[in-house]
Amino acid sequence: MTPFPAYVPPDFTRPDLAAAPPVRVAEAPGSGVLPAGFHATSNYPEYVHLGGGRWLLASGSRMDAVLVLDGDMLRVVEPRLVRRGDRVVVGRTENGEEGIYVHTTGFDAPAGAGGDKFTFRSRGTRESPFSRSYEELYDILRHDRDHGHIVWVLGPAVAFDRDSRAAMAGLIGGGYCHALLAGNALATHDLEAALFHTGLGQDIYTQALVAGGHYHHLDVINEVLRHGSLERAIAELGIRDGIIRACLEHRVPVVLAGSIRDDGPLPDVITDSRQAQDAMRAHARRATTVIALATQLHAIAVGNMTPSYRVLDDGTVRPVYFYIVDMSEFGADKLANRGSGQARAILTNVQDFMVNLWNNLKG
Repeated sequence: MTPFPAYVPPDFTRPDLAAAPPVRVAEAPGSGVLPAGFHATSNYPEYVHLGGGRWLLASGSRMDAVLVLDGDMLRVVEPRLVRRGDRVVVGRTENGEEGIYVHTTGFDAPAGAGGDKFTFRSRGTRESPFSRSYEELYDILRHDRDHGHIVWVLGPAVAFDRDSRAAMAGLIGGGYCHALLAGNALATHDLEAALFHTGLGQDIYTQALVAGGHYHHLDVINEVLRHGSLERAIAELGIRDGIIRACLEHRVPVVLAGSIRDDGPLPDVITDSRQAQDAMRAHARRATTVIALATQLHAIAVGNMTPSYRVLDDGTVRPVYFYIVDMSEFGADKLANRGSGQARAILTNVQDFMVNLWNNLKG
């Protein structure tokens, strides 16, 4: 049994939708240049009317892309990837007036199931209990381990604690990670933990400061640069534990996107922002569950890339789950403000979250 709700498509026999005109398209005047009046997508299911009552669903709409119509195929394309002559959907309305329909309620509970119109505590905050959220997440991850694409977005805090670092490596080994998206810091401090048992110079178990420890992450970067790659460094230095090693061992793709703040960076970090975006989008488009831990900017970036739904090979439409785990409500609020309203927040210490998750999924 799947852990996600059934999708209810729009009723295209409704008078307003039955009367909708065919969608209009206009050719892109140049590569990376859009026609006037182009339609910018959301991350909700989006349909276009081809005429005669035929509505076509975009296979995975995401924020701030455009729709390109190729015959009966509808592609979702980032504006910079549009090519001269592409037939771009135009129209700025979303309720069928111009043959475009954005469907925001496909996974909602049936009408009347919500109870009172006014309630207290309708939004998740630091006061919310998350027991049910954990139970739902366990079910989703068990399902998606074999039938989905689980993407983790990690901040370096995951590697700052011995137990959370071991838990993440265990989840990777257990098949609960199909791609890892992070920055230079996560890989650097994961290897720092392996070589020095510290994170930014602090013991990853006792949290005691180590003399000269503030050099450790710089020594790690220098050592990896000397070996030429993370893979060679891990093999030649005899590293036997950690997150990056687990990804390499289990052939889980790792995308490390560069930042202006990076030391080094490591040789595997993608410093061209467009190349990094393309590499991240390849996994965001496939994702069925995303879990972002203690990395607000990376979480917001991936949230903008990720659809709220996927159309499976058999035509089933399922939700894409997006969890943000942080001590602060700020990240979840920013995701919602940037359009990723489906993001679910679990407000807790990420180290405790990781250990709790692994203790319930291992075995």
